[in-house]
Amino acid sequence: MSAVSTLKITTRTLELAELGADSPLPSVQPLLEPPYTVGAGIPEEISAGVRWGKVSNIYPYPMQESYSRETRATELTAVVLENEHLKATFLPQLGGRLWELTDKATGKELLHTQEKIQFANLALRNAWFAGGIEYNIGTRGHSPTTCVPLHTAIVRTPEGQEILRMWEFDRLREVVFQIDAWLPADSNVVLVAVRIRNPNDKTVPMYWWSNAAVPQSPDTRVIAPATHAYATDYDGSMTRVDTTNFHGADATWPVRNSQAADFFFDIAPEERRWEVAADADGDGLALISSAQLRGRKLFVWGEGAGGHRWQEWLSPSDSGEPRRYAEIQAGLAQTQFEHVPMPAGASWQWVEAYGNAALDPALAAGDWGAAVAHGAQRVEALVSERSIANALSDAGRWADLPPSEMVVAGNGWGALERVRRHHSTTDWIDEAGTPFGVETLTADQAPWLELLNANEGIVEKPFEASSGEAPSQPFAGAESFVRGLDWEDLLTAGRNSSAEGAFHHAVMVHARASTSAGDQSVVAALYRTALEGTFVAGADLSARSRSLAHRGLGLALIASGDVAGGLAELRAACGVDPSCRELLVEAMAMALDNAEPAVALEVLSRAPESLASLGRVRFLEATALAALGEDAAAAAILTAGLEVADLREGVNSISDLWTQVCPGQDVPAEYQFSMQ
Repeated sequence: MSAVSTLKITTRTLELAELGADSPLPSVQPLLEPPYTVGAGIPEEISAGVRWGKVSNIYPYPMQESYSRETRATELTAVVLENEHLKATFLPQLGGRLWELTDKATGKELLHTQEKIQFANLALRNAWFAGGIEYNIGTRGHSPTTCVPLHTAIVRTPEGQEILRMWEFDRLREVVFQIDAWLPADSNVVLVAVRIRNPNDKTVPMYWWSNAAVPQSPDTRVIAPATHAYATDYDGSMTRVDTTNFHGADATWPVRNSQAADFFFDIAPEERRWEVAADADGDGLALISSAQLRGRKLFVWGEGAGGHRWQEWLSPSDSGEPRRYAEIQAGLAQTQFEHVPMPAGASWQWVEAYGNAALDPALAAGDWGAAVAHGAQRVEALVSERSIANALSDAGRWADLPPSEMVVAGNGWGALERVRRHHSTTDWIDEAGTPFGVETLTADQAPWLELLNANEGIVEKPFEASSGEAPSQPFAGAESFVRGLDWEDLLTAGRNSSAEGAFHHAVMVHARASTSAGDQSVVAALYRTALEGTFVAGADLSARSRSLAHRGLGLALIASGDVAGGLAELRAACGVDPSCRELLVEAMAMALDNAEPAVALEVLSRAPESLASLGRVRFLEATALAALGEDAAAAAILTAGLEVADLREGVNSISDLWTQVCPGQDVPAEYQFSMQ
């Protein structure tokens, strides 16, 4: 019987945490990134990539931080690719995650998954979940699209191959990315082609890493064709190391790492790009690609209490049995600290392949050189270099084929971007293969679409009140946020001048401003104009915009050195919208960061009980009490039990507070999140 490959659109019911609504706060705050240093002996190419391309914040994306630890059975769209060798299940509504990859010959699941999908604070927008293969674009960190639906369709090629296509407009770098997945009938690997297109008239810093979570047992070993790696501990340093002798242990066995660490394998240019995680039987995921995806990484949580606690936190199990995992990853750069210059108008494409390496277990567990040589042979047998080249050629021919059947709709920002570029006469992509349909536009984009259409791309000089000319199309406001100088020009044009327009203009300037006191003073003045200015249209700010304007003003004042004035504005923001969790948490955190615990408690005293009882808020309360010398009251909160759903990775604040207010008592296991 001839080999058969199928693509099936179905559903998958999983225990899923409620993600909650996006944060209403514009993301103008700096990214929370642990400090790191590039040590001696690191090549200049890496050092230069580390210095260049960082973003100051994730704006215009809103944060996703309203999730809880409660899960419920949720039906999700799933797309299953299957042949006689493999079964691959993708979840388009969760960032296009390849959730499961089953090797039929052994019955083994090559990826780490779990019974429940639980969000935690590890991504650029906060919410992230463990498991499967995740696709990350834009800047260092888990992608802004990792927990949201991607545009998804089925494409049928002239040769009869069915392709799963997922795509989206990345609002951070203003590029379009596309993921095409297919499984040939006789293939032992799933093929995934990634394409990124830069329609801008300038070079943009680019970042891409495909992260695969793999099951970790005491016998798991990760192999890549390199003798050394660039390693980062959680002490913030990057050094070049012998991976088989790291802190006295062979770190290629994840279980032998006492602490969390990253290892970026230093693979020679002439070597094939591959990485394998092999278990006691030699089975495990092989992550192989064409040459453009040059980087390979091993991430381990470490065998400390914190590493174990994080894995239990991310992969909760009803059975109580611990589910350990490591990650093998592939990226555009040598390390994840770098960005790669993507020229104006460029289109990049590469192919990734995933399958069972099926190594000889004795060779995989033996001498490193022999293990690498054997791994290279098995990788070539699994999918030859020529096969990868042929797949890349096929992907190029198929990339612009139009969808045959739509499956899932992504967001409407790509459709809005097309209209914006039409009005500004700037280049855009050919949408034949990746359409951003008008049907995807929602209330999030509606005010901005109206602003574009009302002005027909014409931008006037800012309106002068003394001229007596009333604006004909005052901007009525929006609950979403955009960025770009052309948007700013439209908002400050005479016909659109309004308090709401002034507020959104202030937010956009805030998002792109430097941290200098001078820039922050300019930002503060813009927020004051929105709050206090007189506009011919006569409409005041909505209560929502007024609270956010006070908040933005407060942040700008604190950044420029006026802590007292800034905290007063944050208190005012909470007063306008006392039911906003995000405003309360930020105001309390900023007060604590600026050594004003009494202010944190004052803000809390005015909050409704529904917010005051939240785990995050209770922890901030305990921190404030401890700072005021009220250790017994702080200890009472901790000993009663506290669960902070969005605890940040690498933050040791709960265990540190326990040690301070409960001296002599061991830190409870549920509070041990330290990665060191």
